Amino acid sequence: MSKYESVVGMECHAELLTESKMFCGCANDFGGASNTRTCPVCLGLPGSLPVPNRTAVELVVKASLALNCEISRDCLFARKNYFYPDLPKGYQISQYENPIGQNGWLDITIDDGSTKRIHIRRVHLEEDTGKLVHAGGNESEIDYNRSGVPLMEIVTEFPPDITSPAEAKAYIEKLRAILVYLGVSDGKMEEGHLRAEPNVSVRLEGADVYGTKTELKNLNSFRAVERGIAYELDRQADMLDHGIVVRQETMGWNDASGKTYHMRFKEEEQEYRYFPEPDLIPLHFDDADIERWRSELPELPDAKRERFIAEYDLRPYDAEVLTGSRAVADYFEAASKSGADAKAVANYVTGDLMRLVNASGGDITDVKIAPDQLGALLKLRDSGKITNTIAKSVLEEMFATGKDAQQIIDARGISVVSDEGALTTEIDKVLSANTDVVAKIKAGNDKSIGFLVGQVMKATKGQARPDLVNKLLKERIGS
Repeated sequence: MSKYESVVGMECHAELLTESKMFCGCANDFGGASNTRTCPVCLGLPGSLPVPNRTAVELVVKASLALNCEISRDCLFARKNYFYPDLPKGYQISQYENPIGQNGWLDITIDDGSTKRIHIRRVHLEEDTGKLVHAGGNESEIDYNRSGVPLMEIVTEFPPDITSPAEAKAYIEKLRAILVYLGVSDGKMEEGHLRAEPNVSVRLEGADVYGTKTELKNLNSFRAVERGIAYELDRQADMLDHGIVVRQETMGWNDASGKTYHMRFKEEEQEYRYFPEPDLIPLHFDDADIERWRSELPELPDAKRERFIAEYDLRPYDAEVLTGSRAVADYFEAASKSGADAKAVANYVTGDLMRLVNASGGDITDVKIAPDQLGALLKLRDSGKITNTIAKSVLEEMFATGKDAQQIIDARGISVVSDEGALTTEIDKVLSANTDVVAKIKAGNDKSIGFLVGQVMKATKGQARPDLVNKLLKERIGS
């Protein structure tokens, strides 16, 4: 790849958080028995007429504003014609000319810590298709429950700003965070509620002409986005090295094998034969509506990150991690407002708590520990009533049971050992067993005392105060 430049455009589809579908009253839900949330409209039966979902329109306007887009005052729905089994009408109601949002951008943080701006060409509203269920062999079944679900498509600008798999991953992560903050989408990629479709090509370094692109279809995880793009870039570079022509095609991604595979040769835009949807009137937005929707936008990730740095004196990295998820950011802030030290809360939320969350396979919204309970645990630790080792052990039981920290401490009889007589006994045992380390310390190697502190903490099962242990060790060694 060293002699080639990577070029990556991103098309992302987000299902919207509405109660009903885009053009009918069927419920917008996930799962359930196949073909139970359908009606003549979303099945495309003759004589049925679509009625736009007002909430879906408002959500797309808000998303467009959050992505710094210009809002088209007048928009048309259009028919996008193609024939596929999961599209019952034989066309998809979408937007072509004058999408709701145009000429936007979002900023991502790249590997060297700097910021890169990714420009967005358009944000438009359409309806989702049904879902093909491959039963095995040559048979496939169709579930139309998803058909007609409101779908927002976000397309990056051309020429693309994204030039690596890592940047593409950072882009979809940032986009997902914004959409979840807005309440526009739940961002559940594993359920297909947010799907990434990168357009990937390579060209010789310094070339003026772009290479032929392939589209990776419906990637449903950040990892798949990064790995799929990396594989496809390498595949195209290898083809060019061997004199093989790259064709414009749609590729699937097999996560198990780590390879792309051919699905179909990609249609050109003109093949969709777009024309205005005759059953729907144009949308019009006036300035008052747009400004009202703008005023309803919540604090978004970038603004929240900067506030966390300024208000809580957090490191930029910690603030970036905390604000990557609105739920995590809200949890951190609630725990900090309980009176605990904000930096200590940040360390526990991004470290030990998220380790437990990830191991459980859930997310922060499933945690049994209320934010004020975490704050109470950290206040006990910072007051010296328990050590950090005890706090970590208590946190695990709190995570499993939802009990208060003090309740667990009392039940287990664990508290800090502050009795100097009892500690001196344990210290003398450690000194007797480690005479070589004591000799090093007396010879001027002060760092070795950390080893002895660790041995005493181990002997007391983490219940001794480290500062007191350090003090008594120095006294005993000096004597």
